[in-house]
Amino acid sequence: MKKTISLLIAIFAISVNSQHILPENERARVVDEILTDRFNNLLPQLMDKTAIDMWVLISREYNEDPVLRTMLPATWLNARRRTILVFYRNKEKNTIEKLAVARYNVGENIVSAWDKEKEPDQWKRLMQLIEERNPSKIGLNFSKDHNIADGLDKTDYDEFMKNLPKKYHKKVVTAEQLAVRWIETRTDREMIIFNQLVDITHSIIAEAFSEKVITPGVTTTTEVEWFMRQKVTDMGLETWFHPTVDVQRISEELVGHLYSFSGRPDDMVILPGDLLHCDFGITYLRLNTDCQELAYVLKPEEKEAPKFLMDGLKAGNKVQDFLTTNMVSGRTGNEILAKALQDAKDAGLRPAIYTHPLGLYGHSAGTTIGMWDAQTGVMKDDGDNYPLNPNTVYAIELNTTVTIPEWKRDIRIMLEEAGFFGEDGFRYVNGRQTELLLIPRIKSHQGN
Repeated sequence: MKKTISLLIAIFAISVNSQHILPENERARVVDEILTDRFNNLLPQLMDKTAIDMWVLISREYNEDPVLRTMLPATWLNARRRTILVFYRNKEKNTIEKLAVARYNVGENIVSAWDKEKEPDQWKRLMQLIEERNPSKIGLNFSKDHNIADGLDKTDYDEFMKNLPKKYHKKVVTAEQLAVRWIETRTDREMIIFNQLVDITHSIIAEAFSEKVITPGVTTTTEVEWFMRQKVTDMGLETWFHPTVDVQRISEELVGHLYSFSGRPDDMVILPGDLLHCDFGITYLRLNTDCQELAYVLKPEEKEAPKFLMDGLKAGNKVQDFLTTNMVSGRTGNEILAKALQDAKDAGLRPAIYTHPLGLYGHSAGTTIGMWDAQTGVMKDDGDNYPLNPNTVYAIELNTTVTIPEWKRDIRIMLEEAGFFGEDGFRYVNGRQTELLLIPRIKSHQGN
C-alpha cells in the first residue's frame, strides 16, 4: 500500500506542463484510498469532537444525500435502491464500525449488515443494529442552517422515526456539525492533490487568456468560454459550472455585481485595451477548484499593461490580505467579514467580500464569509454562527472598486483563489495572481 501511495504521489508531481491526468482506473484507486483514510482516521475524530456516537445516513437511488454521495466508492456513481449507512463510534474501545443496511458491501470500507433472507424488512434490520449498540446519540442529516447537511428526505425521516423504538426518540439529534466537518475537512493526501488541481486550473486560464486562443478584433468572450469548457473535456476532466468571461473597457459603464454572474452580453468581441475577467473551476478526484483571474489586451504600441490597471490589481491583493489575516480559528464568517471589510475601508479601499468553502463541492459546506448581495453578513439561517476550523479550503473570492481617471469611470477588480486554512494559519493552495496576464505575451526578438 505504501508503495502504491508513493507511486501515485510521484505521478502527481509530474510537471503540470505535461498535464498528466490519471486514467479512470487510477483515479478510482486514489479516490478509494482517500476514502479509507477518511473513514478510519478522520471520521472517528470528527464523531468524538461533535459527540455523536452513531451516524445514520439514508438515501435512495438518484436522490442522494450530498454527504452520502461523498462516501460512495469510486465504482458507485449513485446509491442503489435505498442505501442506509451506519457509523458507530466506541470511543472507549477506540473502534469505529462502518455498516451498510444493504444487500451488499458498499465498496471495501462499509460492510453489509443485512441478510434479507433472515430479516426481509430493511427498517427492522436497521433498528436491530441500533438496539444492539444502544448509542447515546443518533445523528441524522437534517439542518436548517446548512443545505449540504440537510440531505435526509421527509419520506425516509418519517419511516425512520416510525420504526425507531420510542425509547430512542429523545436520542435523535441533527448531525449538521458532523456532516459539515466531514465535508469541509481536508486530509494531507487531499491537499497534495489539491495543489495539482489548482495548478491545472491556472494553466488552462493562462492558455485561454493568450494569443493562442484570442485574436483581438476577432475572438469573442463566448468563444473563450467554450474553449475553456472544451479544454476541460478534452483533458478528461469536468467543470462544475460553465466558465464565464467578461470585459471592462474605457467605453463601458460599471454595472452591478450581478453582471458577473448573469446578464452579461454574449459574443462580445475582444479588443485591444480591454480588461478581461474569467470565472472558472474544474472537478477532479472529487475535489473542486474555483478561480477568477484578469488579463489585459495590449494595444499595438504597448509592451505592458497601463499602470492604473496594475495598481488596481495591487488594490485587489490588499483586500485579499485584509481578509486572510483576519481568518482566525474560532471566528465566525460574519465576524471575519466585518473586520476585514472595516480594515480595507480604513485603508481607503472599496471592498466586497463573498468567500465560500471549497472542496468536495464547489460551493461547499463550512464557514461562509459574506455573499455578494449580503455585505453586512449572512442571516442566521445561512449558518453564520459556524466557526472557522483548521484543515479547510476556501475560494478567496472578493473584489474592490477602483476609480480610473484615464477611463473616466470605475472598474471592479474581481479575484478568486483557493486558500488553505491550517493549524499554522492561512496560505494560498498554489499562489495567487499578482500580475495581469498579457495578450499577447511579450516576447524578446533578436536582430534589427
